[in-house]
Amino acid sequence: MQLYAGPLSLFSRKVEIALHEKALAFERVMVPFDQTAGYTPKHPFVLAANPKRQVPVLIDDGLTLFDSTVILEYLEEAYPVSALYPSGAAERARCRLLELFADEILLPAVRDLMYRTEPADANPERQRAREAAGHRAEVAIRDHYGTLERRLGDRAHFCANVSVADIALFMTVLFSLRLRGPGLDDHPALARWYGHVGARPAFRRIADEVAAADRELAPRAET
Repeated sequence: MQLYAGPLSLFSRKVEIALHEKALAFERVMVPFDQTAGYTPKHPFVLAANPKRQVPVLIDDGLTLFDSTVILEYLEEAYPVSALYPSGAAERARCRLLELFADEILLPAVRDLMYRTEPADANPERQRAREAAGHRAEVAIRDHYGTLERRLGDRAHFCANVSVADIALFMTVLFSLRLRGPGLDDHPALARWYGHVGARPAFRRIADEVAAADRELAPRAET
């Protein structure tokens, strides 16, 4: 099994957590990335394999897959141990909705904070616009945290056990925090959950790798 991934690709890291949770051996190909050029030029295999031109791309036994959600569903069906989706159609649907919340509702606000790890825009007006969008994003993120706090309640996981929902939400909250987004102090249940799942070896390993990538890829001042 081979995974094409990016050091700061949230969606690649989702897949990596799942692979580690399922104790699946894989070869990781980390595509070139830096904070100025991003993924340009893009890896030729990724361009050929994925019409979206993005990582992650997974190759398993001659099958090539892209899109983290598709990959996670494939891994669950092909390698059901350890299960990362709950049993029952209704609970699985709720799990998928929580993954969608992470990827398509919370993440768009988090993206507006990504300028904080990039070089400042040379155009002051554009830079002020980025900062204003970041302030609006923080308001939205706090609101989304409140929604997640209510959905979580006093449970240890968003579903019956650790699941794709936890993986997706953990990664998006991790990215929000690494981008100096709102903290979790006002959301104690969410903070408890984040610490609990973050202590699992698979989650902790990826969080540590993301922190290391941040240190390595941080823009350096010119001398």
